[in-house]
Amino acid sequence: MPDKMTALIAMSGGVDSSVAAFLMKQAGYSCMGATMRLYTNTDIGLDRMKTCCSQQDIEDAAEIAYKLDIPYDVLDYTKDFRKEIMESFIAVYESGGTPNPCIDCNRIMKFSKMLEYADKNGLWYLVTGHYARTAYDEKSGRYLLKKGLDEDKDQSYFLSVLDQYQLSRAKFPLGELTKDETRKIAAENGFINARKHDSQDICFVPDGDYMKFMEGYTGKKYPEGDFLDMNGNVVGRHKGAVGYTIGQRRGLDLPMGHRIYVCSKNMENNTVTVGENSDLYSIGLTAGEVNWISVPGIDEPMRVKAKTRSRQKEQPATVYADGDGIRVIFDEPQRAITIGQTVALYDGDTAVAGGRITGTV
Repeated sequence: MPDKMTALIAMSGGVDSSVAAFLMKQAGYSCMGATMRLYTNTDIGLDRMKTCCSQQDIEDAAEIAYKLDIPYDVLDYTKDFRKEIMESFIAVYESGGTPNPCIDCNRIMKFSKMLEYADKNGLWYLVTGHYARTAYDEKSGRYLLKKGLDEDKDQSYFLSVLDQYQLSRAKFPLGELTKDETRKIAAENGFINARKHDSQDICFVPDGDYMKFMEGYTGKKYPEGDFLDMNGNVVGRHKGAVGYTIGQRRGLDLPMGHRIYVCSKNMENNTVTVGENSDLYSIGLTAGEVNWISVPGIDEPMRVKAKTRSRQKEQPATVYADGDGIRVIFDEPQRAITIGQTVALYDGDTAVAGGRITGTV
């Protein structure tokens, strides 16, 4: 078993993971840095990579590791990333959902592949620059995931898929800091990325054009089809159902005379249904692939607060066991609940569970 004062730092080249590495070394841990190489220029159809895990990010991470005097390695996971993340991303869109590849990457790549690398190199903790916290509950014997203290930067939603073993090996040194405090530490220590902008886009779709990426990757041309109104009447033609997501308003090019939104998709019939903002609201959802965190599961209904998007304010709800999954019923209807996204459940600042949304109620 590795010494628990050892750590592998997942270094993205950004300021957050760089400061995380600094704080772990300051705390007396024996550290090693590593960056995942996840894709090639050809994979994403760009001449230059300008997103997280790009060549420039690798160079920035290497320079920070050198400055901190810690060993550093680049881990080539391009094949795994194509299969587990890119192809899954396309499959979810093709089935009518909207994926969240950053969440899948945390579970499958960072906290699986990188933990395997840590084990091979005698390192115990896997450290990232996420704004979240972990704790161990002696009473329940469970590892907990808690929100970061900076409410504006809290990233526990993206980590709600981590299981008990992964949480037992995780450390998030920035959990009690604000972003401003993080940048201050970086600046005081002369880090080259102290003012580097945060990555906003999905790393392998840096221009935000999901349709272009999918057609380039698969070689397919997604067919046009009918836009329908809520009564099933044809009101126009869409450019491929996979290119639309629930709640979308822009880019529909429908002269309806008022604001309309994507309300649902039928992939079998290749139709996209549009309607009013009021048509987007649902009282609840179903979810599968549930990862229980603070509790091992539920037999009775449980009061929680839930969010279906990372930037959404948690909403009061009741969660029920529903076969192998869960059913979440909100106190008030919620807008644009989207299949394929993650629902995260909370009790105060502690994550109860996370799951993949499979339907609306």
